[in-house]
Amino acid sequence: MIEQIVNKLKGKNLAILGMGREGKSTYQFIRTYLKEQTLTILDKNPVVDDVLTKDDHLSLITGAAYLDSLEDYDLIIKTPGISLKDRSISSIKDKITSQMELFLEVNRKNVIGITGTKGKSTTSSLIYEMIKDQNKNCILAGNIGIPIFDVLKDCDSETLFVLEMSSHQLEYLKVSPHIGLILNLFEDHLDHAGSVEHYHTIKLNMFKFQTEEDFRIYSSSNETLALKVAQNRYLSQAYSIDLVHSTGTVYRKEKAIYFRDKKIYDTTLKRNLLGYHNLENIVFALTVIELLHLDLERAIRVANQFTTLAYRLESLGTFDDVTYYMSMLSTIPEATINDIEALENVNTLIFGGMDRGISYDQLIDYLKKSSIEHFICMPTTGHKIATYLPKEKVFLVETLKEAVEVAKKVTKKNTLCLLSPAASSYEQFKNYEEKGDRFREYVIQLN
Repeated sequence: MIEQIVNKLKGKNLAILGMGREGKSTYQFIRTYLKEQTLTILDKNPVVDDVLTKDDHLSLITGAAYLDSLEDYDLIIKTPGISLKDRSISSIKDKITSQMELFLEVNRKNVIGITGTKGKSTTSSLIYEMIKDQNKNCILAGNIGIPIFDVLKDCDSETLFVLEMSSHQLEYLKVSPHIGLILNLFEDHLDHAGSVEHYHTIKLNMFKFQTEEDFRIYSSSNETLALKVAQNRYLSQAYSIDLVHSTGTVYRKEKAIYFRDKKIYDTTLKRNLLGYHNLENIVFALTVIELLHLDLERAIRVANQFTTLAYRLESLGTFDDVTYYMSMLSTIPEATINDIEALENVNTLIFGGMDRGISYDQLIDYLKKSSIEHFICMPTTGHKIATYLPKEKVFLVETLKEAVEVAKKVTKKNTLCLLSPAASSYEQFKNYEEKGDRFREYVIQLN
C-alpha cells in the first residue's frame, strides 16, 4: 500500500499546498520514502522549521503570492483547510490531489467513509469501536484529527479503515469509498465552499465515484439530502435510513428499528448518547455492522455503552442544583435545536459566535416557541438573533465569562444551562476546544 502511493509520487515535481497538520504529515511521509524528491511547500503563512531549512531538495514559497505558481507542478497535494473558491482552477484541477485521494486510489475496498454536516465524529468513532470490539484490525483516521498517512505503517491488506471525511477532504476527490455514509446535509461552511449548492455537491462526492459493488447509506428523512440523491444516478447499492416516515431501507416502527424486516435495535434500551440525532447516528453505525456481517448484539452493547465525545453535548456536572452542558460542535441552528430537544429541561441557553452568513430563521422560530426562559446572547450572531426574541428573556453579553456569570444568577434550580453556539467559535477563540475549555473553567471557577 505504501509502496503504491510512493510510486505515484516518485519522479514528480511535487508541491504540498498548506503546512497545517496534514501538510506536515505529507512532508514526513515523502521524506521517509523519497528522501531526495524535488518538493515545494506553498503556504500563506511563514513556515519556521529547522528541519525544513536543512532540506536541500525543498523550496518554500510563502506570503500573499503563494498560489501564483500552481501550474508549475506535476502534482499538488492539498491540505483540506486551503480554499481555492476565489481562483480559477480549470487548468490545474487534474493536478490537485490529497492524502485521502492518494490512499483511496490504492485501497478503497476496505474503507468506510463518513460525512455529513453534523454527527461525523460521533458516528465514525462509534463504528470504529464496534468493529474493534469484534477483534478486527481497524483504524480510525481522517478529519477526526489523524492524517491517513500517519497510520499506514500500522495496517495490512485486511485492515478496515473508518475515515471521517469533511467537505474540504471531499472537494476534489475523484474516487469514493467502498462503503459511503452521508448522515445529513444542512447549510454550513459557506466561507470555504462559497455557496450552499457547491457545499452540498462536494459532500455528494462520497457517492459519485462508487461502483455497482459499493454501498451508499444516507438519511432519506433529511429532505435536502434525499432530493440530491434522487437527482443523481449513482451506481452503488442504496441503503436509506428514515426514522421519521418509516419508508427507508432502515426504518423505525413503534419502539424498534428495522433493517429491511429484521429488527436491529430496541429504542427503549438505555443509552448514553442522548437525543434523536444520536439515535440516528447509532442506526447508521448498526447498518454498517449489518453490511459487514458482524455480530449485531455485540455492536448494540457497544452502542449503548458509548459515551459522548468531548465537547459534544458533554455534561460538566451539577453546581448549586444547576447542571451545565456544552455542545461546542453545534455550529449550525439545526444542531442547537437537536441539543435542546435531547436535554429537554434547558432553562438557560448560551449561544452566538462568528457570522458565516447562514440563515437563522429556523432557530429564531424554534426559540420563540420554546419553554427556555433565558437566552444569553454572545457576539456576533447571538446579538443579531436577540433582536427577534422576547426582550424579557434576552441577556446580551460580550464575553463567555460574563455569560457564565449571568447564567449562574438566572438559571432555575433543578434545570439545565446549555452552551450550544449555533455558530463557529473563531471570532473570539482559536477553535471550539479553546472555547469549551474556557467554559468549563468558568463554570467550575464561578461555582
